[in-house]
Amino acid sequence: MALPSLAVSPASGQLTGQGMDGFYRDGRRVLSRCELLVAGEEPLVVQGRLTGADRARFIGTIRRIGERGPDPEIHVERVRSADGTEQITFRSNATRPVRLPVEIRLGTDLAELGAVAVGLPGPGLRAAVRGSGLRWSGPGVHAVVSATPGPADVLASAGLLRWELDLPPGARRTIELRAGLEHDKDGPGGTPGHHRRPGTARIPGPRTGPVAPRARSDRPPRPWTAARVECDDPRADALMAGSLDDLLGLVMHDPAATADLYVAGGFPWRCGLAPVEALWAARMLLPLGTRLAAGTLRALARGQQAAPGADFGRIPGPLRDAGPHAPPSCTGIEATLLFPAVLAEARRWGLPERETERLLPAAERCLRWLRIVTDPPGGGSGGYVPDPAPGGPYRCETQAHAHRAALLGADLLDAFGSSDAAALRDWADDLRTRFRRGFWLEDCAGGRPAALLTADGRPVPHLASTTASLLDTGLLGGGTLAPGLLDTAQTDQLAGLLGSPAMDSGWGLRGLGAKESGYNPFGHRSGAVRVHETAIAAAGLAAAGHERTAGALTRGALDAAESFGYRLPEMYAGEQRTAGGAPVPHPAACRPAAVAAAGAVHILVALAGLRPDVPARTVSVRPPATAPLGAMQLTGLSVAEQPFAVRISRLGMGVVETAADGLRLGS
Repeated sequence: MALPSLAVSPASGQLTGQGMDGFYRDGRRVLSRCELLVAGEEPLVVQGRLTGADRARFIGTIRRIGERGPDPEIHVERVRSADGTEQITFRSNATRPVRLPVEIRLGTDLAELGAVAVGLPGPGLRAAVRGSGLRWSGPGVHAVVSATPGPADVLASAGLLRWELDLPPGARRTIELRAGLEHDKDGPGGTPGHHRRPGTARIPGPRTGPVAPRARSDRPPRPWTAARVECDDPRADALMAGSLDDLLGLVMHDPAATADLYVAGGFPWRCGLAPVEALWAARMLLPLGTRLAAGTLRALARGQQAAPGADFGRIPGPLRDAGPHAPPSCTGIEATLLFPAVLAEARRWGLPERETERLLPAAERCLRWLRIVTDPPGGGSGGYVPDPAPGGPYRCETQAHAHRAALLGADLLDAFGSSDAAALRDWADDLRTRFRRGFWLEDCAGGRPAALLTADGRPVPHLASTTASLLDTGLLGGGTLAPGLLDTAQTDQLAGLLGSPAMDSGWGLRGLGAKESGYNPFGHRSGAVRVHETAIAAAGLAAAGHERTAGALTRGALDAAESFGYRLPEMYAGEQRTAGGAPVPHPAACRPAAVAAAGAVHILVALAGLRPDVPARTVSVRPPATAPLGAMQLTGLSVAEQPFAVRISRLGMGVVETAADGLRLGS
């Protein structure tokens, strides 16, 4: 992936026209078929793998009639880039000259990405000869493929390019294909494609005129530092590297301000700006610098609701499925509550004061929306945040997001001299009192938080992974964490529940407890393991002192990552782990997915226990004493926009090795 371009194929490298195979650009399938034949046969592919977020390499061999012995003499390498280029190189180890008849069969339907993703591609189009390649036409848009060197024959009716390649002993020959889109000048604008899931964001729309493949040098710069982990468990470094590479493939420019970068939600459902996923990813990557957070916040601030009314200050977002026990939740509410928290924490990590002040009005509008929605005309909310607004229900995790936003927002407002901070803290204090009474359900096992209260105030008691948000309180000044909605005894009880076999699958945290009605290990809100929720739980448990439970979740996620080649999908089935087993992929999961990749980074960096307060020029290091992955060294981090490195011993002792001048080690 190198959005807005991407390529999908099986490990053979052949684009067969089946499933989601193809080159895509701006939400259109430029090529659905690209099959290589040599002497009428497919190469025997012995390896196919990603070599980077935007590039794949396929190695094959070719057997020829009359070839003696088991050792192939002709090798073929295909290097495919997401931007629509492919280099096919033939190498000869034969002792005599070889002539290879080569064919490439091409085709497309110019289908929209969303239609292909749900199994509704269009009919194949008829090709026409175009220079040294082929051209397919649809309403207002055309797919073009050119080849270098030019083919000896072009058969448009069959979508076929042919060459006769002469290879002397030890020689190599390369064919390069380049695929792109052209748009009629008076063609329709906007982004093609509908997407199956609610909440899907679109890829930025097509431009008029030909679209050349994007060169690697034209890709957005990496908006984070080159972080690395060296650990007793070597898989940690592989997970960090794979996750950051996945995220790099999802980086996009904001069309309204190309200097502002954010990460798309994931492939194939959210290949564009998805506010909640973008904010979570930016927040989890703050230890690698504040540039991504700043770009994401600026992009979302431009789309914030500014018209007077009940939605003033809200960041738009669609509904998403919330599982079997609740109506759809609103991603716009979660994004609105995340915005001031991300800005406040970005300032603690080193976002310059001028950048923070520039974004402060948008954060204040979010906080104003929070106060309005909990005190609507005529009352009725009970002081809780409804999700979706205005009718509810009142979700447990939404109250956690609101409480965090209020406390971190008040901290932010104080720093810039606003008089509204005290009222926000009073509101948060009141919410804590009511939540501990209204959301906590006592039972013979020690009690549990309700997943939600219905609009008429009835608690729904099922145990879900979203309760992990109660442990994620956020970072305040002096390296302290904000108080939580639960008291100490309730926090300890929740930690025990999250670490129980009903919730911990052995590969991560289930979305819904295995003993709950409606549990489905493949349910993406009712039992599947969601990586970023596991990361939130592990980090929150460690911060609350439940280090062994946090360590078990961390090791389970790392074990799952090994099965997925250190490129974690958005979610996977919550089947119970067994000896010799492996996590089961979810058929509808995004992969790569921003929150999964950022969650993997978060779960690793959390092992250092970093709590910076750059405005106060301090940073504290509080790693878990249990050191669940053994000794580790984190380099390439960023605090105060300067390099930061820390070493953690097997006894859980932290030593800062590199830090900005003048940055003091806090308690």
